[in-house]
Amino acid sequence: MVKFKKRLIDRYNDFEAASVCDINNDGIPDIVCGQYWYEGPHYLTRHQIQNYKPIGDNMQDIAYEDDFSDFPMDVNGDGKMDIVTGSFFNCTVKWLENPGKTGELWKVHDIVNRSNIETIRYYDIDNCGTAEIFPNNNNRPPCFIKLVKDANGKGTGEFIIHELNPKDCPVMGHGIGFGDINGDGLIDVITAKGWLENPGDPFGTWIFHDDFNFEKEVGWDLSCPAVVFDVDGNGINDIICSRAHLYGLFWFEQKFDAAGNRYWVKHVVDGERSSYHDMQLVDIDNDGELELVTGKRWMAHCGNDPGDKEDCFIYIFKIRNGKFEKYVVDEGPAEKDHSGTGIYFWVEDTTGNGYKDIVCPGKEGLFIFENLGEE
Repeated sequence: MVKFKKRLIDRYNDFEAASVCDINNDGIPDIVCGQYWYEGPHYLTRHQIQNYKPIGDNMQDIAYEDDFSDFPMDVNGDGKMDIVTGSFFNCTVKWLENPGKTGELWKVHDIVNRSNIETIRYYDIDNCGTAEIFPNNNNRPPCFIKLVKDANGKGTGEFIIHELNPKDCPVMGHGIGFGDINGDGLIDVITAKGWLENPGDPFGTWIFHDDFNFEKEVGWDLSCPAVVFDVDGNGINDIICSRAHLYGLFWFEQKFDAAGNRYWVKHVVDGERSSYHDMQLVDIDNDGELELVTGKRWMAHCGNDPGDKEDCFIYIFKIRNGKFEKYVVDEGPAEKDHSGTGIYFWVEDTTGNGYKDIVCPGKEGLFIFENLGEE
């Protein structure tokens, strides 16, 4: 397995979302995390872009920050990367306009208020070249938000919203995911209560299936995201997910009975650790196969969740024939500069060596794990 070099970028940044993009158009990747961006390649200089106030200070210096995703998108087509975000507390999907000047706070544009946002995920569901915005609103129907482009393919700053199926799937619950469940080559959407089948035209009515209900199987707190992957190599996709605010990492095997009815069999990957909240499938070692990268959202509910105060961890799992082989990237107490993955971590090659690095935000601080490749 590849080796990593850990760098603590900012001990005092406790935002739980981060991303990588070129903010100042110098050709070098920068890091965005909450109300700051950090200049690459060294990330020692930070610039403030917003002034968020901490929310819900439940335990000394541990509090929520009002930012639950940071996604780069040139929203207004001016050639500068803006940031799409939102939070559980302000309930609003919004975008922050990059002014192109350091030292200025970025203008905030509201897109839509859709109740509490657990986090936001992004997927190019219509193959337009720009990701659509999928807010995980626990108490609202699933939808996506599409950036409107002009005749030259540039963003206009305007958006349209499409409800997938508000009649049959009126509430998402905690959690969202994407993948081809039924093998038709189209990307379906997973919620805590079931999955929505892509009708072919994403702007049509999606078909809701309730052959699983993760609220009953693993609790209210399905991971954000759940990921779709053929775990056992039988040609049929399965689902990897967790109890985001409790203990457990699982995979659900997709099976069919004699009548052709779909059902799911739960397998435990790790029942000893809590708060697997975010996860990604990525080829982290350049072997042509996808690995599962995941970890702990440390102090997710400011000390009120089971296992909240336990050690941070970041793991990579090699998946072969239904088996998960664990590799430790980092593990240990937050107080001794160990990291989890926050609510929205980012994987990208920031050093140019051809291997993807892991950028990890969280209440424990902002870290980057530089992927050194095989040693």
